[in-house]
Amino acid sequence: MSMLLTAGAAPTVAGGRISVSGNLAVPPRLGLPTAVSSLRPPRLPLLTRGGTVGDRSRDSVAPLAAAASSSSSSVVDQGESESRKTRYHFLVASAKFMLDEEEHFKELLFERLRNYGERNKTQDFWLVVEPKFLEGFPDITRRLRRPAAALVSTDATWLTFMKLRLDRVLCDSYEADSVEEALASNPTQVEFDKPEVWTAPYPKYEYGWWEPFLPPAIGHKEPVT
Repeated sequence: MSMLLTAGAAPTVAGGRISVSGNLAVPPRLGLPTAVSSLRPPRLPLLTRGGTVGDRSRDSVAPLAAAASSSSSSVVDQGESESRKTRYHFLVASAKFMLDEEEHFKELLFERLRNYGERNKTQDFWLVVEPKFLEGFPDITRRLRRPAAALVSTDATWLTFMKLRLDRVLCDSYEADSVEEALASNPTQVEFDKPEVWTAPYPKYEYGWWEPFLPPAIGHKEPVT
């Protein structure tokens, strides 16, 4: 019987038996016996009373944490600022087409206004004559006859429906911080010539029928021509 004694093991003989105090290691199957040291997992860096984390002091780690917190806060603030903007969708054409020639337009708007009244729903669509937001759409403005009129709404689905009904209109969307900014307009005089012959079985639209759909702050009465 052979045994391998590690450092610190002391054999003693008592009554014909060998006893060992210390560490006893099992020898390898091949080769010479070797000493086996005790194995311990590597020690992880801990925060000590002196304020160190590994080889970094607490004072050096704190600024990094503060910078990360500040960066996260700035991203949140920027996201909240962007979320406060409202997206507006619009259809635009010449005022002559929108307010004088397109016969279905008036009925569609008044029907929607009636529906909103029955449901106590806040109006979210307006007519804007010569809107200022067109300054940001040069590709659209060069295709328009002026003065122009735009139907603006926050309801993209309804605007898509209106686009299909009106057909000869241009469409896009934009963002604004307030309703006043979104619906701002440039002063202009809208005039339409009366037709010499009117053959339809219903009377011609009255001039200014679009007044209920103008933004409240700029609603005004034009003289009937």
